Amino acid sequence: MEAGRIILLNGTSSSGKSTLARVLRTALPEPFCYYASDQLADAGFRTIKRDARRHGLERARFFDGFHRSILSFAEAGNDLLVEHIVEEESWARSLQQLLAPLDVFWIGVHAPMAELERRELQRGDRSPGEAVFHLKTHDYCTYDLTVDTSEPEDVVVEKIVTAWRGRTRRAFKA
Repeated sequence: MEAGRIILLNGTSSSGKSTLARVLRTALPEPFCYYASDQLADAGFRTIKRDARRHGLERARFFDGFHRSILSFAEAGNDLLVEHIVEEESWARSLQQLLAPLDVFWIGVHAPMAELERRELQRGDRSPGEAVFHLKTHDYCTYDLTVDTSEPEDVVVEKIVTAWRGRTRRAFKA
């Protein structure tokens, strides 16, 4: 069985990754499964009894499992549209190593700071400053394409679809 391909959307909170993923699923010529760590968290996957002393360990285990599950789903032949915030440099290294044998297309999802802050306030389910905190994510990743979600949605989607169709397979070297 041939492994699935991965389009990985990485950006800060409130950068527009979820909105972009929804639109891309209909715009891309191939069918893609949508996958995000928030789906697991929102479904109640994470522990409900949290020990503050172990929170970092629980979080690390959760994201290690999430990263490994991306590999497993792709190895099973699923094309994946993954939404993520690569919060730690170690996560970027882990993803690069895990996904090295696969066809992964990394997209950096950006928006101007004022727009991130506006979206953060509008959503109401984010802590002020969360987007600024997550800006470091772009320091850890190398992208095949970067987009600015403050541009018109159809323009951003067309850039991605065009780049996806014209890409050459790129595997990371560990």
